[in-house]
Amino acid sequence: MLEGTGGVWRVRTDGGETIEASLRGRLKQEPSEGVPLKLAVGDRVGVAPDERSQAWTIVEILPRRSQLGRRAPGGKRTERVLAANVDQVVVVFSIARPEPHVAMLDRFLAIAEANDLPARIVVNKVDLGGAEAVEMKFGHYRRAGYPVHLTSVPQALGLDELRQALAGCASVLTGPSGVGKSSLLNELHPGLGLRVGEISESVNKGRHTTVGGYLHPLPGGGYVVDTPGLREVGLWGVPSRTLEQCFPELRPLLGECRFADCAHRTEPGCAVRDAVKRGDVAASRYESYLKLREELEEAERAW
Repeated sequence: MLEGTGGVWRVRTDGGETIEASLRGRLKQEPSEGVPLKLAVGDRVGVAPDERSQAWTIVEILPRRSQLGRRAPGGKRTERVLAANVDQVVVVFSIARPEPHVAMLDRFLAIAEANDLPARIVVNKVDLGGAEAVEMKFGHYRRAGYPVHLTSVPQALGLDELRQALAGCASVLTGPSGVGKSSLLNELHPGLGLRVGEISESVNKGRHTTVGGYLHPLPGGGYVVDTPGLREVGLWGVPSRTLEQCFPELRPLLGECRFADCAHRTEPGCAVRDAVKRGDVAASRYESYLKLREELEEAERAW
């Protein structure tokens, strides 16, 4: 599935042809075990021509091997799947214009971890900030184990390395509006011709230019899903007690706390809090963990 709007989906066939197909009615009413209830970009489907109109119809939805999902915006009690059958998540932030909010980056990374997907970070527009600013805001992510790419389209910096990281696999590019996801993809693969937006100076936020996820086939193999800029990012399907597993720098510490059910707040003998005090775990990452755990606990009480 390349994209879909209004009940009509664009599908890339095994032969490389792109067709438009609608979903057969019974698939909407009778989902089978292991098959998603709603289609998403990246889903694998079977199509056939309608006997009467000869228009293409989706007659089968195949089970997913992976997906990237988040809580639906607006506090809804449901999941919104951004993409299916993907291999990695590439989270794009900029060093400036708009200013990076690392708490949101932590949310993206936690969502990738919750979906068992490896993640890498792209720090774009590094021509607008010095090496010191980049290290201060993003250095601890590399120390936590995440690959960090520094890129600049005007300076053609880091593009070859990022192109290699995307080659041959299915990747989701996600992040806030205005950080330059579409510009990066256009520079990496000029034939894509994606629309590029501008930054609103009054609010320092990007204007939405990608209105829906689209699966782009890449030259030489692989796909990349360009997602709309997200301004609300919530976890879905993660019990509050297991959130600590979504922070890779915390995982080696979890067996060292005095109490097995340590929430890493005020408990004595907490290895996580001790690591924060030593500087082994970034204070901002620890604060993100506390904030996300509080949100999950509030949702569990409400739901």
